[in-house]
Amino acid sequence: MPDQNAADPTTTDPVDPADTAAAAAAAAAAFQAERRYLGAVAYRLLGSVADAEDVLQDAWLRWQSADRSDVADPRAYLTTVVTRLCYDQLGSARARREAYVGEWLPEPVLTAAGTAAPAEPAELAELGEQVSVAMLAVMEQLTPAERAAFVLHDVFAVGFDEIAPALERSPEATRQLASRARRRIRDGGRRGPVDPAEHHRVVAAFTSAATGGDLAALLSLLDPEVAWHADGGGIVNAVRRPVLGALHVSRLLRKLTTRWIDAEHPLLPAVVNGEPGAVWYAAPGTVGGVMAFTVENGLITAAYVMVNPEKLGHLREL
Repeated sequence: MPDQNAADPTTTDPVDPADTAAAAAAAAAAFQAERRYLGAVAYRLLGSVADAEDVLQDAWLRWQSADRSDVADPRAYLTTVVTRLCYDQLGSARARREAYVGEWLPEPVLTAAGTAAPAEPAELAELGEQVSVAMLAVMEQLTPAERAAFVLHDVFAVGFDEIAPALERSPEATRQLASRARRRIRDGGRRGPVDPAEHHRVVAAFTSAATGGDLAALLSLLDPEVAWHADGGGIVNAVRRPVLGALHVSRLLRKLTTRWIDAEHPLLPAVVNGEPGAVWYAAPGTVGGVMAFTVENGLITAAYVMVNPEKLGHLREL
């Protein structure tokens, strides 16, 4: 006769609510500890603040539902999750950007204005540190796999052994992806190093001349082969292809200084993605546009003008 006091093997011990709450709190704390890092990874992979925030939300949901008992390194695990989410999104984003009206430029991050406090919450401000708009624009030429391998290895020092599973490649193949990306970025990037003080001086002179409508001074700051890139997204009137050459760009500047910028709507110095840039307001509290610059040998060699309001909504007044 069976023992009535024996435990029923088909039943399980009830889950202690306190244990569940403790596990949930630990999961939240682990994710929060890596959130800024993960956001920086996602922003560099996607070039979009909004898309990076969406990826973080998806990563959090997956982290909540995952079996975390075997996760020895939350950062490595979450980096893989975020990379896969971004990798999938980059494939569809490329198709959307091919149908985009005009040139697609990354969403800017205002990290500071002059000596003022950061213009973004600390977490968002950190997204843009040390990754210029110019670099993000160049990375648009990479394949999703090249971009992921380059960003993770060269920017965040993640080993190829860790990157490979996220891209479903071998470590050696991942190494080759990063190498190709490095060459393409080198070919499409600056011709030489830039002095931060010189960059600041040139941009400050540009903002002053633009606000004052001094076209001669503006022209003196342009490299003869300067490239002007603008992103209005078909919402705001902007050139749809890069404009090349100082003479052609100076004509655009004439329109800029008569249409958008004047004494009541000055072009203000700002730190855009960690480098000297500029911002102006269409109305109090509403950013009208953001400018980022590449400066070499004391001259502006490239300007990136973001006026698509859908890419500026996350920015606060300085």
